[in-house]
Amino acid sequence: MTTLFVIFILLIWITGTWLRIYRQAHYYQIEEYLNQRYLIWLGKERMRWLPTRPVVVVVAATVIGLFLDTIPGTTNVLAFIIVGVAAVISVWPPARGEVKKPFVRTERATRMLGAAFVVPALAALLAFFFVESLSTGRSTLVLLSISGLLLFLMAPVWLMAGNLLMYPVETILRQRFQRQAQQVLNRIRPRVIGITGSYGKTTTKNYLSEILSSRYRTYATPKSYNTLMGISLAINRDLADDYSIEYFVCEMAMYGPGEIAKLCEFVPPDVSIVIEVGPQHLERAGSIENIAKAKYEIIQGLRPDGVGIFNWDNDYIKEMIRRGYPQHRIAVSRVLSPAEARQEGVRFIAQDINEELDGLAFTVMDVNTGQREAFSTPLVGIHNVTNLLLATAAAVNEGLSLRDVAYRVRTLQPAESRLVRQVADGGIIIINDSYSANPVGAVSALKVLGMQPGERKVLITPGMIELGDLHKTENKRLGQLAPLYATDIILVGEKQTKPVQEGILSTDFPPDRLHIVSTLSEATRWYQQNLRSGDAVLFLNDLPDTY
Repeated sequence: MTTLFVIFILLIWITGTWLRIYRQAHYYQIEEYLNQRYLIWLGKERMRWLPTRPVVVVVAATVIGLFLDTIPGTTNVLAFIIVGVAAVISVWPPARGEVKKPFVRTERATRMLGAAFVVPALAALLAFFFVESLSTGRSTLVLLSISGLLLFLMAPVWLMAGNLLMYPVETILRQRFQRQAQQVLNRIRPRVIGITGSYGKTTTKNYLSEILSSRYRTYATPKSYNTLMGISLAINRDLADDYSIEYFVCEMAMYGPGEIAKLCEFVPPDVSIVIEVGPQHLERAGSIENIAKAKYEIIQGLRPDGVGIFNWDNDYIKEMIRRGYPQHRIAVSRVLSPAEARQEGVRFIAQDINEELDGLAFTVMDVNTGQREAFSTPLVGIHNVTNLLLATAAAVNEGLSLRDVAYRVRTLQPAESRLVRQVADGGIIIINDSYSANPVGAVSALKVLGMQPGERKVLITPGMIELGDLHKTENKRLGQLAPLYATDIILVGEKQTKPVQEGILSTDFPPDRLHIVSTLSEATRWYQQNLRSGDAVLFLNDLPDTY
Protein backbone atom coordinates (compact mmCIF):
# COMPACT_ATOMS: atom_id res chain seq x y z
CA MET A 1 0.00 0.00 0.00
CA THR A 2 2.80 2.43 0.94
CA THR A 3 4.56 1.83 -2.40
CA LEU A 4 1.38 2.68 -4.34
CA PHE A 5 0.99 5.92 -2.41
CA VAL A 6 4.63 6.84 -3.07
CA ILE A 7 4.22 6.20 -6.80
CA PHE A 8 0.96 8.14 -6.99
CA ILE A 9 2.31 11.18 -5.13
CA LEU A 10 5.51 11.23 -7.19
CA LEU A 11 3.38 11.14 -10.36
CA ILE A 12 1.58 14.25 -9.12
CA TRP A 13 4.90 16.00 -8.56
CA ILE A 14 6.39 15.01 -11.93
CA THR A 15 3.22 16.14 -13.75
CA GLY A 16 3.42 19.51 -12.02
CA THR A 17 7.12 19.73 -12.80
CA TRP A 18 6.47 19.13 -16.50
CA LEU A 19 3.80 21.82 -16.52
CA ARG A 20 6.15 24.29 -14.79
CA ILE A 21 8.90 23.47 -17.31
CA TYR A 22 6.48 24.10 -20.17
CA ARG A 23 5.47 27.48 -18.76
CA GLN A 24 9.07 28.51 -18.13
CA ALA A 25 9.98 27.55 -21.70
CA HIS A 26 7.93 30.57 -22.83
CA TYR A 27 10.41 32.93 -21.14
CA TYR A 28 13.36 30.80 -22.20
CA GLN A 29 12.26 31.26 -25.80
CA ILE A 30 11.89 35.02 -25.39
CA GLU A 31 15.47 35.09 -24.06
CA GLU A 32 16.57 33.32 -27.26
CA TYR A 33 17.40 30.00 -25.55
CA LEU A 34 20.40 31.61 -23.85
CA ASN A 35 21.05 30.21 -20.37
CA GLN A 36 22.72 33.40 -19.16
CA ARG A 37 19.81 35.61 -20.24
CA TYR A 38 17.29 33.16 -18.77
CA LEU A 39 19.17 33.07 -15.45
CA ILE A 40 19.19 36.87 -15.29
CA TRP A 41 15.41 36.89 -15.83
CA LEU A 42 14.96 34.11 -13.28
CA GLY A 43 16.99 35.89 -10.61
CA LYS A 44 15.16 39.21 -10.84
CA GLU A 45 12.22 37.94 -8.78
CA ARG A 46 12.36 35.26 -6.09
CA MET A 47 8.91 33.92 -6.98
CA ARG A 48 10.23 32.85 -10.39
CA TRP A 49 12.71 30.37 -8.90
CA LEU A 50 11.38 29.85 -5.35
CA PRO A 51 7.59 30.14 -5.25
CA THR A 52 6.18 30.47 -1.74
CA ARG A 53 3.05 28.34 -2.00
CA PRO A 54 4.59 24.86 -2.54
CA VAL A 55 7.15 25.35 0.24
CA VAL A 56 4.56 26.48 2.80
CA VAL A 57 1.99 23.84 1.79
CA VAL A 58 4.47 20.95 1.82
CA VAL A 59 5.92 21.89 5.20
CA ALA A 60 2.45 22.26 6.71
CA ALA A 61 1.14 19.00 5.22
CA THR A 62 4.20 17.05 6.33
CA VAL A 63 3.90 18.33 9.90
CA ILE A 64 0.18 17.48 9.97
CA GLY A 65 0.85 14.06 8.50
CA LEU A 66 3.53 13.29 11.09
CA PHE A 67 1.22 14.46 13.86
CA LEU A 68 -1.65 12.25 12.65
CA ASP A 69 0.70 9.31 12.48
CA THR A 70 1.28 9.62 16.23
CA ILE A 71 -2.41 9.52 17.17
CA PRO A 72 -3.55 6.05 18.28
CA GLY A 73 -6.25 4.57 16.10
CA THR A 74 -5.35 6.52 12.97
CA THR A 75 -3.74 4.96 9.93
CA ASN A 76 -0.90 6.29 7.84
CA VAL A 77 -3.33 6.27 4.87
CA LEU A 78 -4.81 9.57 6.07
CA ALA A 79 -1.33 11.07 6.39
CA PHE A 80 -0.49 10.03 2.82
CA ILE A 81 -3.77 11.48 1.54
CA ILE A 82 -2.93 14.82 3.16
CA VAL A 83 0.56 14.80 1.64
CA GLY A 84 -0.98 13.89 -1.75
CA VAL A 85 -3.50 16.72 -1.56
CA ALA A 86 -0.65 19.06 -0.61
CA ALA A 87 1.24 17.94 -3.72
CA VAL A 88 -1.76 18.79 -5.91
CA ILE A 89 -2.12 22.24 -4.30
CA SER A 90 1.62 22.86 -4.65
CA VAL A 91 1.87 22.06 -8.36
CA TRP A 92 -1.43 23.62 -9.37
CA PRO A 93 -0.37 26.40 -11.73
CA PRO A 94 -1.13 29.98 -10.68
CA ALA A 95 -3.30 32.10 -12.95
CA ARG A 96 -1.32 33.67 -15.77
CA GLY A 97 -1.40 37.38 -16.29
CA GLU A 98 -1.50 39.15 -19.63
CA VAL A 99 0.37 37.18 -22.32
CA LYS A 100 1.51 39.35 -25.21
CA LYS A 101 3.50 36.85 -27.24
CA PRO A 102 2.40 33.22 -26.82
CA PHE A 103 4.92 30.40 -26.64
CA VAL A 104 5.59 28.99 -30.12
CA ARG A 105 6.09 25.23 -30.33
CA THR A 106 8.89 25.34 -32.88
CA GLU A 107 10.85 22.22 -33.75
CA ARG A 108 13.70 23.45 -31.56
CA ALA A 109 11.39 24.14 -28.63
CA THR A 110 9.83 20.68 -29.00
CA ARG A 111 13.23 18.99 -28.94
CA MET A 112 14.30 20.99 -25.90
CA LEU A 113 11.08 20.22 -24.03
CA GLY A 114 11.40 16.52 -24.83
CA ALA A 115 14.86 16.40 -23.26
CA ALA A 116 13.75 18.62 -20.38
CA PHE A 117 10.86 16.24 -19.60
CA VAL A 118 13.04 13.13 -19.64
CA VAL A 119 15.60 14.46 -17.14
CA PRO A 120 13.16 15.05 -14.22
CA ALA A 121 11.39 11.78 -15.03
CA LEU A 122 14.67 9.98 -14.42
CA ALA A 123 15.16 12.06 -11.27
CA ALA A 124 11.67 11.02 -10.09
CA LEU A 125 12.57 7.39 -10.68
CA LEU A 126 15.70 7.80 -8.56
CA ALA A 127 13.60 9.53 -5.91
CA PHE A 128 11.25 6.55 -5.81
CA PHE A 129 14.09 4.08 -5.15
CA PHE A 130 15.56 6.51 -2.61
CA VAL A 131 12.32 6.77 -0.66
CA GLU A 132 11.62 3.04 -0.87
CA SER A 133 15.09 1.98 0.22
CA LEU A 134 15.74 4.47 3.03
CA SER A 135 12.32 5.22 4.46
CA THR A 136 11.01 3.53 7.56
CA GLY A 137 7.68 4.46 9.07
CA ARG A 138 7.20 8.20 9.43
CA SER A 139 10.34 9.08 7.53
CA THR A 140 8.55 8.05 4.32
CA LEU A 141 6.37 11.15 4.52
CA VAL A 142 9.33 13.45 5.06
CA LEU A 143 11.49 11.93 2.31
CA LEU A 144 8.59 11.81 -0.15
CA SER A 145 7.66 15.45 0.47
CA ILE A 146 11.25 16.68 0.21
CA SER A 147 11.88 14.68 -2.97
CA GLY A 148 8.71 15.91 -4.66
CA LEU A 149 9.27 19.52 -3.66
CA LEU A 150 12.89 19.52 -4.89
CA LEU A 151 11.80 17.90 -8.14
CA PHE A 152 9.29 20.71 -8.68
CA LEU A 153 11.52 23.61 -7.59
CA MET A 154 14.30 22.45 -9.91
CA ALA A 155 12.14 22.87 -13.02
CA PRO A 156 14.38 25.73 -14.30
CA VAL A 157 17.41 23.45 -13.90
CA TRP A 158 15.71 20.65 -15.84
CA LEU A 159 14.83 23.15 -18.59
CA MET A 160 18.43 24.34 -18.92
CA ALA A 161 19.63 20.74 -18.85
CA GLY A 162 17.30 19.90 -21.72
CA ASN A 163 18.65 22.83 -23.71
CA LEU A 164 22.26 21.81 -23.04
CA LEU A 165 21.58 18.20 -23.96
CA MET A 166 20.14 19.32 -27.29
CA TYR A 167 22.96 21.80 -27.98
CA PRO A 168 25.06 19.42 -30.15
CA VAL A 169 21.95 18.50 -32.16
CA GLU A 170 20.97 22.15 -32.59
CA THR A 171 24.50 23.04 -33.67
CA ILE A 172 24.49 20.42 -36.41
CA LEU A 173 21.03 21.44 -37.64
CA ARG A 174 21.91 25.14 -37.50
CA GLN A 175 25.12 24.67 -39.49
CA ARG A 176 23.30 22.64 -42.13
CA PHE A 177 20.57 25.27 -42.37
CA GLN A 178 23.14 28.06 -42.75
CA ARG A 179 25.11 26.15 -45.41
CA GLN A 180 21.89 25.73 -47.37
CA ALA A 181 21.25 29.49 -47.19
CA GLN A 182 24.79 30.29 -48.34
CA GLN A 183 24.37 27.95 -51.31
CA VAL A 184 21.20 29.83 -52.27
CA LEU A 185 23.01 33.18 -52.13
CA ASN A 186 25.94 31.79 -54.12
CA ARG A 187 23.53 30.76 -56.88
CA ILE A 188 21.63 34.06 -56.95
CA ARG A 189 24.63 36.34 -56.31
CA PRO A 190 22.66 39.51 -55.47
CA ARG A 191 24.28 42.76 -54.46
CA VAL A 192 24.09 42.84 -50.65
CA ILE A 193 23.34 45.95 -48.61
CA GLY A 194 23.88 45.44 -44.88
CA ILE A 195 22.17 47.73 -42.35
CA THR A 196 22.84 48.07 -38.63
CA GLY A 197 22.20 50.53 -35.83
CA SER A 198 21.05 50.65 -32.24
CA TYR A 199 17.68 51.70 -33.64
CA GLY A 200 16.16 52.41 -37.03
CA LYS A 201 17.37 49.19 -38.73
CA THR A 202 14.01 47.80 -39.79
CA THR A 203 12.63 51.20 -40.75
CA THR A 204 15.61 52.16 -42.93
CA LYS A 205 15.70 48.69 -44.46
CA ASN A 206 12.06 48.95 -45.49
CA TYR A 207 12.49 52.45 -46.93
CA LEU A 208 15.56 51.47 -48.95
CA SER A 209 13.94 48.30 -50.23
CA GLU A 210 10.87 50.22 -51.41
CA ILE A 211 13.01 52.85 -53.13
CA LEU A 212 15.26 50.32 -54.91
CA SER A 213 12.22 48.28 -55.98
CA SER A 214 11.26 51.07 -58.36
CA ARG A 215 14.07 49.91 -60.65
CA TYR A 216 15.54 46.65 -59.34
CA ARG A 217 14.25 43.30 -58.15
CA THR A 218 14.86 43.74 -54.42
CA TYR A 219 14.38 41.48 -51.43
CA ALA A 220 14.70 42.63 -47.81
CA THR A 221 14.81 40.40 -44.76
CA PRO A 222 11.26 40.40 -43.34
CA LYS A 223 10.20 41.96 -40.03
CA SER A 224 13.16 41.85 -37.62
CA TYR A 225 14.90 38.79 -39.05
CA ASN A 226 18.39 40.03 -38.23
CA THR A 227 20.31 37.09 -36.69
CA LEU A 228 22.13 34.22 -38.35
CA MET A 229 19.17 31.90 -38.04
CA GLY A 230 16.62 34.57 -38.91
CA ILE A 231 18.49 35.59 -42.06
CA SER A 232 19.03 31.94 -43.01
CA LEU A 233 15.33 31.24 -42.56
CA ALA A 234 14.41 34.18 -44.79
CA ILE A 235 16.83 33.09 -47.53
CA ASN A 236 15.83 29.42 -47.49
CA ARG A 237 12.13 30.21 -47.36
CA ASP A 238 11.86 33.09 -49.82
CA LEU A 239 14.85 33.00 -52.18
CA ALA A 240 15.60 29.32 -52.80
CA ASP A 241 13.81 29.25 -56.17
CA ASP A 242 13.99 32.94 -57.11
CA TYR A 243 16.96 33.75 -59.35
CA SER A 244 15.67 37.20 -60.33
CA ILE A 245 16.72 39.02 -57.15
CA GLU A 246 19.28 41.74 -57.86
CA TYR A 247 19.49 43.34 -54.40
CA PHE A 248 19.41 41.73 -50.98
CA VAL A 249 18.87 44.30 -48.20
CA CYS A 250 19.90 42.63 -44.95
CA GLU A 251 19.27 43.90 -41.43
CA MET A 252 22.06 42.94 -39.01
CA ALA A 253 21.66 43.00 -35.21
CA MET A 254 24.04 42.47 -32.31
CA TYR A 255 24.02 42.05 -28.55
CA GLY A 256 27.80 42.03 -28.24
CA PRO A 257 31.10 42.21 -30.15
CA GLY A 258 31.68 39.58 -32.85
CA GLU A 259 28.07 38.96 -33.83
CA ILE A 260 27.91 41.35 -36.78
CA ALA A 261 31.34 40.11 -37.92
CA LYS A 262 29.85 36.61 -38.18
CA LEU A 263 26.87 37.96 -40.10
CA CYS A 264 29.22 39.70 -42.54
CA GLU A 265 31.12 36.45 -43.08
CA PHE A 266 27.79 34.74 -43.73
CA VAL A 267 26.34 37.49 -45.95
CA PRO A 268 29.27 39.66 -47.15
CA PRO A 269 27.92 43.18 -47.79
CA ASP A 270 28.79 45.27 -50.83
CA VAL A 271 27.32 48.32 -49.11
CA SER A 272 27.11 48.86 -45.34
CA ILE A 273 24.92 51.42 -43.56
CA VAL A 274 25.38 52.50 -39.93
CA ILE A 275 22.33 54.37 -38.63
CA GLU A 276 22.77 55.07 -34.92
CA VAL A 277 24.93 54.12 -31.95
CA GLY A 278 23.03 54.49 -28.69
CA PRO A 279 22.19 52.80 -25.38
CA GLN A 280 19.74 50.23 -26.79
CA HIS A 281 20.67 46.77 -25.36
CA LEU A 282 23.28 48.50 -23.21
CA GLU A 283 22.85 46.04 -20.35
CA ARG A 284 23.91 43.21 -22.67
CA ALA A 285 26.77 45.02 -24.42
CA GLY A 286 28.20 46.58 -21.25
CA SER A 287 29.00 50.04 -22.62
CA ILE A 288 28.19 52.32 -25.53
CA GLU A 289 31.84 51.97 -26.59
CA ASN A 290 31.29 48.23 -26.94
CA ILE A 291 28.16 48.89 -28.99
CA ALA A 292 30.09 51.26 -31.28
CA LYS A 293 32.87 48.70 -31.69
CA ALA A 294 30.34 45.99 -32.53
CA LYS A 295 28.48 48.19 -35.02
CA TYR A 296 31.74 49.06 -36.80
CA GLU A 297 32.12 45.39 -37.69
CA ILE A 298 29.67 45.94 -40.56
CA ILE A 299 32.19 48.40 -42.03
CA GLN A 300 35.15 46.12 -41.37
CA GLY A 301 33.21 43.37 -43.15
CA LEU A 302 33.26 45.35 -46.40
CA ARG A 303 35.70 44.60 -49.19
CA PRO A 304 38.16 47.46 -49.94
CA ASP A 305 36.02 48.43 -52.95
CA GLY A 306 32.83 48.39 -50.87
CA VAL A 307 30.79 51.42 -49.84
CA GLY A 308 30.22 52.64 -46.29
CA ILE A 309 27.25 54.94 -45.56
CA PHE A 310 27.25 56.81 -42.25
CA ASN A 311 25.06 59.06 -40.12
CA TRP A 312 27.40 61.98 -39.44
CA ASP A 313 25.08 63.38 -36.72
CA ASN A 314 26.00 60.59 -34.31
CA ASP A 315 29.33 61.23 -32.57
CA TYR A 316 30.29 57.56 -32.39
CA ILE A 317 29.59 57.08 -36.10
CA LYS A 318 31.51 60.27 -36.89
CA GLU A 319 34.57 58.56 -35.39
CA MET A 320 33.98 55.58 -37.68
CA ILE A 321 34.08 57.86 -40.74
CA ARG A 322 37.40 59.33 -39.64
CA ARG A 323 39.04 55.91 -39.56
CA GLY A 324 39.26 56.12 -43.34
CA TYR A 325 37.83 52.73 -44.31
CA PRO A 326 36.59 51.92 -46.86
CA GLN A 327 37.91 54.36 -49.43
CA HIS A 328 34.39 55.07 -50.71
CA ARG A 329 32.49 56.61 -47.79
CA ILE A 330 29.22 58.57 -47.91
CA ALA A 331 28.00 60.59 -44.94
CA VAL A 332 24.61 62.21 -44.38
CA SER A 333 23.38 64.88 -41.95
CA ARG A 334 20.19 66.71 -41.06
CA VAL A 335 21.94 69.40 -39.00
CA LEU A 336 24.78 70.70 -41.20
CA SER A 337 24.66 73.66 -43.57
CA PRO A 338 26.03 73.20 -47.12
CA ALA A 339 29.27 74.98 -46.17
CA GLU A 340 29.75 72.84 -43.07
CA ALA A 341 28.94 69.70 -45.06
CA ARG A 342 31.61 70.51 -47.65
CA GLN A 343 34.15 71.08 -44.90
CA GLU A 344 33.29 67.80 -43.18
CA GLY A 345 33.02 65.76 -46.38
CA VAL A 346 29.32 65.05 -45.89
CA ARG A 347 27.52 64.41 -49.18
CA PHE A 348 23.76 64.42 -48.48
CA ILE A 349 22.07 66.92 -46.16
CA ALA A 350 18.47 67.79 -45.28
CA GLN A 351 17.36 71.41 -45.06
CA ASP A 352 14.16 73.31 -44.29
CA ILE A 353 12.70 70.38 -42.34
CA ASN A 354 9.02 70.76 -41.59
CA GLU A 355 6.89 68.24 -39.71
CA GLU A 356 3.11 68.44 -39.72
CA LEU A 357 0.24 66.06 -39.09
CA ASP A 358 0.25 64.84 -42.67
CA GLY A 359 3.98 64.03 -42.69
CA LEU A 360 7.46 65.40 -43.28
CA ALA A 361 8.67 67.88 -45.89
CA PHE A 362 12.31 68.86 -46.43
CA THR A 363 14.89 69.52 -49.10
CA VAL A 364 17.69 67.05 -49.80
CA MET A 365 20.91 68.43 -51.23
CA ASP A 366 23.68 66.45 -52.88
CA VAL A 367 26.62 68.58 -51.75
CA ASN A 368 28.94 67.02 -54.35
CA THR A 369 26.79 68.08 -57.32
CA GLY A 370 24.78 70.93 -55.83
CA GLN A 371 21.54 69.24 -56.87
CA ARG A 372 18.52 69.83 -54.64
CA GLU A 373 15.22 67.98 -54.51
CA ALA A 374 12.08 68.58 -52.45
CA PHE A 375 11.03 65.55 -50.42
CA SER A 376 7.56 65.05 -48.96
CA THR A 377 6.33 61.91 -47.25
CA PRO A 378 3.43 60.78 -45.06
CA LEU A 379 5.98 59.53 -42.53
CA VAL A 380 6.22 61.39 -39.22
CA GLY A 381 9.01 61.62 -36.67
CA ILE A 382 12.06 63.85 -37.16
CA HIS A 383 14.38 60.84 -36.77
CA ASN A 384 12.92 59.52 -40.03
CA VAL A 385 14.68 62.33 -41.89
CA THR A 386 17.97 60.62 -41.04
CA ASN A 387 16.62 57.22 -42.03
CA LEU A 388 15.48 58.63 -45.38
CA LEU A 389 18.82 60.37 -45.98
CA LEU A 390 20.67 57.09 -45.44
CA ALA A 391 18.31 55.24 -47.78
CA THR A 392 18.71 58.05 -50.33
CA ALA A 393 22.50 57.86 -50.18
CA ALA A 394 22.41 54.11 -50.82
CA ALA A 395 19.87 54.40 -53.66
CA VAL A 396 21.77 57.17 -55.45
CA ASN A 397 24.99 55.20 -55.07
CA GLU A 398 23.23 52.29 -56.79
CA GLY A 399 22.19 54.35 -59.80
CA LEU A 400 18.92 56.07 -58.96
CA SER A 401 18.65 59.82 -59.38
CA LEU A 402 17.77 62.11 -56.51
CA ARG A 403 14.52 62.91 -58.30
CA ASP A 404 13.70 59.19 -58.61
CA VAL A 405 14.17 58.81 -54.87
CA ALA A 406 12.05 61.85 -54.06
CA TYR A 407 9.22 60.46 -56.17
CA ARG A 408 9.34 57.11 -54.42
CA VAL A 409 9.50 58.64 -50.93
CA ARG A 410 6.07 60.23 -51.42
CA THR A 411 4.32 56.87 -50.97
CA LEU A 412 6.42 55.29 -48.21
CA GLN A 413 4.56 53.90 -45.20
CA PRO A 414 5.89 53.32 -41.67
CA ALA A 415 6.97 49.87 -40.58
CA GLU A 416 4.61 47.89 -38.37
CA SER A 417 4.15 49.41 -34.87
CA ARG A 418 6.65 52.19 -35.59
CA LEU A 419 4.90 55.57 -35.37
CA VAL A 420 1.83 54.32 -37.24
CA ARG A 421 -1.04 56.82 -37.02
CA GLN A 422 -4.60 55.61 -37.50
CA VAL A 423 -8.12 56.58 -36.47
CA ALA A 424 -9.94 54.00 -34.37
CA ASP A 425 -13.67 53.49 -33.93
CA GLY A 426 -15.16 56.53 -32.28
CA GLY A 427 -12.68 58.90 -33.93
CA ILE A 428 -9.86 58.45 -31.41
CA ILE A 429 -6.41 58.87 -33.00
CA ILE A 430 -4.03 55.99 -32.21
CA ILE A 431 -0.28 56.51 -32.62
CA ASN A 432 1.27 53.07 -32.44
CA ASP A 433 4.98 53.20 -31.59
CA SER A 434 4.88 50.06 -29.50
CA TYR A 435 7.54 47.93 -31.19
CA SER A 436 10.30 49.34 -28.99
CA ALA A 437 11.43 52.62 -27.46
CA ASN A 438 14.78 54.39 -27.34
CA PRO A 439 15.83 57.85 -26.15
CA VAL A 440 15.94 59.30 -29.70
CA GLY A 441 12.73 57.80 -31.06
CA ALA A 442 10.81 58.55 -27.86
CA VAL A 443 11.35 62.28 -28.29
CA SER A 444 10.14 62.12 -31.91
CA ALA A 445 7.06 60.15 -30.87
CA LEU A 446 6.18 62.61 -28.10
CA LYS A 447 6.42 65.51 -30.55
CA VAL A 448 4.04 63.70 -32.89
CA LEU A 449 1.61 63.26 -30.00
CA GLY A 450 1.89 66.96 -29.18
CA MET A 451 0.95 67.94 -32.75
CA GLN A 452 -2.43 66.21 -32.58
CA PRO A 453 -5.32 68.67 -32.67
CA GLY A 454 -7.59 67.09 -30.04
CA GLU A 455 -8.16 68.35 -26.51
CA ARG A 456 -6.62 65.34 -24.76
CA LYS A 457 -3.34 63.69 -25.67
CA VAL A 458 -2.58 60.50 -23.75
CA LEU A 459 0.79 58.77 -23.39
CA ILE A 460 0.70 55.07 -22.52
CA THR A 461 4.11 53.56 -21.80
CA PRO A 462 5.97 51.04 -19.63
CA GLY A 463 9.14 53.09 -20.09
CA MET A 464 12.33 52.05 -21.85
CA ILE A 465 14.35 48.91 -21.13
CA GLU A 466 17.82 47.39 -21.65
CA LEU A 467 19.55 50.73 -21.12
CA GLY A 468 21.98 49.39 -18.53
CA ASP A 469 23.44 52.10 -16.28
CA LEU A 470 21.44 54.72 -18.20
CA HIS A 471 18.10 53.11 -17.39
CA LYS A 472 17.19 55.46 -14.56
CA THR A 473 18.61 58.60 -16.20
CA GLU A 474 16.94 58.13 -19.58
CA ASN A 475 13.60 57.05 -18.14
CA LYS A 476 13.57 59.99 -15.74
CA ARG A 477 14.28 62.26 -18.71
CA LEU A 478 11.35 60.64 -20.52
CA GLY A 479 9.17 61.50 -17.53
CA GLN A 480 10.37 65.11 -17.60
CA LEU A 481 9.68 65.47 -21.33
CA ALA A 482 6.30 63.74 -21.45
CA PRO A 483 4.32 66.56 -19.73
CA LEU A 484 5.41 68.94 -22.51
CA TYR A 485 3.32 66.96 -25.01
CA ALA A 486 0.78 64.84 -23.09
CA THR A 487 -2.28 65.96 -21.14
CA ASP A 488 -2.64 62.52 -19.50
CA ILE A 489 -0.01 59.86 -18.80
CA ILE A 490 -0.63 56.17 -18.08
CA LEU A 491 2.36 54.17 -16.88
CA VAL A 492 2.14 50.39 -17.22
CA GLY A 493 3.84 48.64 -14.31
CA GLU A 494 4.48 50.14 -10.89
CA LYS A 495 8.01 48.85 -10.42
CA GLN A 496 9.83 49.40 -13.72
CA THR A 497 8.29 52.84 -14.28
CA LYS A 498 9.64 54.34 -11.03
CA PRO A 499 12.22 56.53 -12.84
CA VAL A 500 9.54 57.78 -15.25
CA GLN A 501 7.32 58.61 -12.27
CA GLU A 502 10.17 60.55 -10.66
CA GLY A 503 10.66 62.57 -13.82
CA ILE A 504 6.95 63.40 -14.12
CA LEU A 505 6.63 64.36 -10.45
CA SER A 506 9.61 66.70 -10.76
CA THR A 507 7.51 68.84 -13.12
CA ASP A 508 4.28 70.70 -12.49
CA PHE A 509 2.23 68.00 -14.25
CA PRO A 510 -1.15 67.57 -12.47
CA PRO A 511 -0.96 64.45 -10.24
CA ASP A 512 -4.55 63.52 -11.04
CA ARG A 513 -3.57 63.19 -14.72
CA LEU A 514 -0.97 60.52 -13.92
CA HIS A 515 -2.29 56.95 -13.75
CA ILE A 516 -0.33 53.79 -12.91
CA VAL A 517 -1.81 50.45 -13.99
CA SER A 518 -0.61 46.87 -13.94
CA THR A 519 -1.38 45.77 -17.50
CA LEU A 520 -1.73 47.17 -20.98
CA SER A 521 -5.35 45.99 -21.00
CA GLU A 522 -6.15 48.30 -18.07
CA ALA A 523 -4.55 51.23 -19.91
CA THR A 524 -6.56 50.43 -23.03
CA ARG A 525 -9.82 50.31 -21.08
CA TRP A 526 -9.01 53.67 -19.49
CA TYR A 527 -8.53 55.54 -22.75
CA GLN A 528 -11.57 53.87 -24.32
CA GLN A 529 -13.72 55.06 -21.41
CA ASN A 530 -12.28 58.57 -21.09
CA LEU A 531 -11.38 59.80 -24.58
CA ARG A 532 -13.68 61.07 -27.29
CA SER A 533 -13.47 61.74 -31.02
CA GLY A 534 -10.42 63.82 -31.95
CA ASP A 535 -8.40 62.92 -28.85
CA ALA A 536 -5.13 61.06 -29.34
CA VAL A 537 -3.24 58.28 -27.58
CA LEU A 538 0.40 57.30 -28.08
CA PHE A 539 1.45 53.74 -27.29
CA LEU A 540 5.18 54.09 -26.62
CA ASN A 541 6.85 50.68 -26.26
CA ASP A 542 5.33 47.37 -25.21
CA LEU A 543 7.45 45.20 -22.95
CA PRO A 544 7.86 41.47 -23.63
CA ASP A 545 6.38 38.92 -21.23
CA THR A 546 9.71 38.63 -19.40
CA TYR A 547 9.05 42.02 -17.77
